[in-house]
Amino acid sequence: MSETLHYQSGFGNEFATEAVAGALPQGRNSPQRAPHGLYAELLSGTAFTAPRALNRRTWMYRRQPSVVSGAYAPYAQPLWTSGAAGGVDTPPDPLRWQPFPIPDAPLDFVDGVRTVVANGDVQAQSGVAALVYTANRSMSGRAFVNADGEMLFVPQQGRLQLTTELGRLDIAPGEVALLPRGLAFRVGLPDGPSRGYVCENYGAFFRLPELGPIGSNGLANARDFLAPVAAFEEAHGPVEVIRKFGGRLWRNTQPATPFNVVAWHGNLAPQKYDTARFMTIGTVSFDHPDPSIFTVLTSPSDTAGTANADFVIFPPRWMVGEDTFRPPWYHRNVMSEFMGLVYGQYDAKPEGFKPGGASLHNSMVPHGPDAEAFERASTATLAPHKLDHTLAFMFESRWRFVPTAFAMSGGALDANYASCWNGLRDRFRG
Repeated sequence: MSETLHYQSGFGNEFATEAVAGALPQGRNSPQRAPHGLYAELLSGTAFTAPRALNRRTWMYRRQPSVVSGAYAPYAQPLWTSGAAGGVDTPPDPLRWQPFPIPDAPLDFVDGVRTVVANGDVQAQSGVAALVYTANRSMSGRAFVNADGEMLFVPQQGRLQLTTELGRLDIAPGEVALLPRGLAFRVGLPDGPSRGYVCENYGAFFRLPELGPIGSNGLANARDFLAPVAAFEEAHGPVEVIRKFGGRLWRNTQPATPFNVVAWHGNLAPQKYDTARFMTIGTVSFDHPDPSIFTVLTSPSDTAGTANADFVIFPPRWMVGEDTFRPPWYHRNVMSEFMGLVYGQYDAKPEGFKPGGASLHNSMVPHGPDAEAFERASTATLAPHKLDHTLAFMFESRWRFVPTAFAMSGGALDANYASCWNGLRDRFRG
């Protein structure tokens, strides 16, 4: 694939791109003979009968169709589990993890993924998992396909080169990438040892949230999402393909690369987004607004207004509320929150929450600023103040997250997390 990357802009757009002139057939999707001797293949991300506005599919014109493959056998990766069934019973405590270490043993992305928390059921196509990856070498001679869900990549240390059937996306910390369910990809690590987070979404596909009273502008704008242009590799083989299917990993050996798509058109495509382009909305009077105003993408559930999953970011922003406790208030939510920190400092946890770590506050588990953050925010001079060089995020879900055995006993769990609130003494002066 070419090292000069080009992108197309827009979220959910109908794209059309070809790496060789004339490779896209005109006027029909599957002519009797596709141009240049290519094969036509359809990737459907929704049911055929989904409403037009929600239908996602892409036509690919490739050198060999994806049916040219061998039989699959189990692939051992016990730390990539799926759904609530892959977790362990835990009490209703707030949980926090120190930065997950990158091991010395050689691991690529597939072998370096660890499920931290998950809910739902891949067979029922409901729920979401929060994963971390800690890898130190690029995938070589292999590709990965996730048939269970789409994958949202949030790199924290090191850039990622994501080679997909539809072209390549390069992302750095501060950017994210969304890869559709069922699309083959390969992960390269140009900066060596790398760490980050992945949201594996088993439910309805991520989309931009409705803006409601915000109006026609704000939050993430569709034009700031970038899709790749067509690119293909020369045939070579054999290639190992790892496929996640039904909550388990499987492998086979295929005679040629799956990255052989010469042209494609459709609205189901991998996309990247720079979080620095997020148009943050906030109060200009008083009170701390709900975190829903920071939603980048949402996966709806069958209950209106209650998401299967939301992807929320807390980027640099101005704080100007008067007579206002500016960090998040103490709260218990019906939604469950898995948080990570890409860089900088999170204003509600100035010391204990580190880049590359994570926290979990499940449904109705109380949480909020630690004692230090409370004291500082309660006595600060309320001049306009900018939170700068910070990027935290949240995978939020209507379902309770269940931690895995790795999360609870893998060595990164902060056993003293709850002590951060011990200094919140009774201040009542009645």
